[in-house]
Amino acid sequence: MSTTTVAAGEAPEDLGLFSPEFIADPYPVYARLRERQPVFKTPFGFWLASRHEEVSQVVRDRRFGKDFARQQTAKYGEDFLKLPAVRSLSRMMLVLDPPDHTRLRGLVNKAFTTPRIEALRDRVQILANALVDEVEGRGRMDVIADFAHKLPVQVICDMLGIPESDRAEFLQGRNVSGRLIDPTPMSDEEMAEANARTLRSEAFFQKLFELRRNHPADDLTTSLVEAEEAGDRLTEQELASNVSLLFGAGHETTTNLIGNGLLALQRNPGEWERLKRGEIVWPDAIEELLRFDSSVQLTSRTVKTDVELGGMKIPRGDVVIALLGSANRDPRAYSEPDRLDLGRRGLRCMSFGGGIHICLGARLARLEGEVAFQTLVQRLPDLELDDVEQARWRQTYTLRGLDSLPAHW
Repeated sequence: MSTTTVAAGEAPEDLGLFSPEFIADPYPVYARLRERQPVFKTPFGFWLASRHEEVSQVVRDRRFGKDFARQQTAKYGEDFLKLPAVRSLSRMMLVLDPPDHTRLRGLVNKAFTTPRIEALRDRVQILANALVDEVEGRGRMDVIADFAHKLPVQVICDMLGIPESDRAEFLQGRNVSGRLIDPTPMSDEEMAEANARTLRSEAFFQKLFELRRNHPADDLTTSLVEAEEAGDRLTEQELASNVSLLFGAGHETTTNLIGNGLLALQRNPGEWERLKRGEIVWPDAIEELLRFDSSVQLTSRTVKTDVELGGMKIPRGDVVIALLGSANRDPRAYSEPDRLDLGRRGLRCMSFGGGIHICLGARLARLEGEVAFQTLVQRLPDLELDDVEQARWRQTYTLRGLDSLPAHW
């Protein structure tokens, strides 16, 4: 079936929504939205919230919920939900409201507590050093393919207990299934690839579940297979979908944090020098990199009851997209927000959302980012990007990241 039709109308030319220029640099568009139409109903039928105040309300106010199945049915019809990639996504805690969200998230929360994540630091450091060892002698690498992608993939493979012999495919490519949560529809080719990847992923994880039933290990997959929260186990379908979610979410944000952050630092060489001189507090620096060019640019909610947002009356059933990347650049919330300043203190940005759907892997991404940048600064202090002005951005809206980032030293 075709997935290329959208509601009639085009975004206003003066805003430049969904243009190639927007993909490369959405922040000028965000600034115009915040000033002209901070809560704006697009010709596509959904609303955009761009200021920090309204974005924060959308992600925290329980009157804004998740209603993925209804949204997709309204757009594409009942048959759309039967597609493998869509069916799998519809079972993920990411798109569910309580009580299903509460039950599913409760089963995995224990693996992402602060002590459990901090205990991974030494292992993350070992993996980061090993990746630098592989490239150091040749004097160049693609930061995305050789480092930023492989590091968090190895970590989440460790957490899920994926055997070393099965990791090659996970380490080689980037997943297109994340396009399903973009506000623009996927092409038929993208959907076909997402469906094929979903089927391969489900088949792999079914084998992994059976392995862990017969041979339990100290990993998250074993915990989920055996999990019981208030007497309610995961169904086999929920298990497959949410382990896939944990794998994808467990590396995408970190990959983008490393790539986006390194590009920002190379475009602001004074900040890169501050890192090398040890003048910054690492957690603060990582938070500023997350704020400055967020790995996750937006999240959507469905209005559960008529509500007022930023002076606009939004009826029940309408969809609001909260522009997290715009909220992170709102001058009402952050001083000189378009300036990268690793010395900002006490920063808490919107990059991981908020409320009950705040990113489960936020602590892990922050730790991995910290180790990654410490390792690059210490091991490759003379690293330079080949061309900071010709960055190749992935053609996505929700997840902001680079296809490639060649570097040398």
